[in-house]
Amino acid sequence: MRGMARRCKALVPGGMLGALFYAVLFTVPVLAVEKGKAPVPAGTLALMEQRNMELSAPILIRSFKKESVLEVWKQTREGRFALLKSFPICRWSGQLGPKRRQGDRQSPEGFYSITPRQMNPYSAYHLSFDTGYPNAYDRAHGASGSALMVHGICSSAGCYAMTNRQISEIFALARDALAAGQGAFQMQAFPFRMSAENMAKHRADPNIDFWRQLKEGHDHFEATAQEPRVTLAGDRYGFHGRTPELDQIARDHHAQEEARVAMLTKSGAAAIRTTYVDGGQHAIFMAMAKGDPELGDVSRPEALGYAGREVILTPARVVPKPAMAKAAVVNLAAAVPEAPAPAPQPLSALSLMSGAVPILDDRLAKRPWIRLAQFGG
Repeated sequence: MRGMARRCKALVPGGMLGALFYAVLFTVPVLAVEKGKAPVPAGTLALMEQRNMELSAPILIRSFKKESVLEVWKQTREGRFALLKSFPICRWSGQLGPKRRQGDRQSPEGFYSITPRQMNPYSAYHLSFDTGYPNAYDRAHGASGSALMVHGICSSAGCYAMTNRQISEIFALARDALAAGQGAFQMQAFPFRMSAENMAKHRADPNIDFWRQLKEGHDHFEATAQEPRVTLAGDRYGFHGRTPELDQIARDHHAQEEARVAMLTKSGAAAIRTTYVDGGQHAIFMAMAKGDPELGDVSRPEALGYAGREVILTPARVVPKPAMAKAAVVNLAAAVPEAPAPAPQPLSALSLMSGAVPILDDRLAKRPWIRLAQFGG
């Protein structure tokens, strides 16, 4: 400190030196604390009331790399988790698959537990929380690395980067739940939406055994709307509920999903691998980055043009229909008169919503062109 003071004397008049050090040592930390105390937005509080949730209720976070979406779930007054809000991810890095070593730029995948100690209001990336990587599973597989965060500023070297406005809201939701007594909240990080269709498509990917483990935990939560207890059985993930009845519900649902994957594979669905130069971001931000200063410096923008390319490993196979099916169709056509073609209908927002991810960021929703982008336009 004394050496710093001597170096500053040549630049700062003596009377100003004390004020400068006061600003550096006290003002910046105070601003950081105030930043971390920002309340949950009024619109989100109203949404909680609509969905029968208390501000103090526990939360759970899910992220999906390929779709670049982060979800905040919250427990309702009935004790089940329900989706509160979805946020488009501004930047993640690496490829689909788990993080394995320091420096591989991989954003982690798996089940992580975030305690109050992992919340950082002083972050250089506006606000952040540490995912807790490496967890017990990662360590069992020799993984290395540290400080893998969910943070602000649209730049990633292994993290999930949000906008500053988004991380302020996510941080506030987590902070209030932890302050109300939730010991830790769970983050479930997935490579993509864990549907049977996506599992069948990615069945030849080298990470498929790991993803099948994640799928089991994903299905447990989907079936029970309860946070699964995560364990390590040898070097594999294990998932359990609070009661034997919930475990049975989860097992039944997972068995149905596995049967669907097997059916899709048998029917000849193509097998693919999704590749990236270095991660991706939600399409909304790809459009905004062309002229929106709020995003700041986006990390490695040149890599985004080659994000999410699907390489076909096994082409789709067409399964022939039984020969009698053609005759049956011909006879049916002869018996039923042809109906007139329906009149064309104009496109509407509702017709564009099919399959879309609801983006509930208030700032983005105020932009008409962004609103169309949400609905697939």
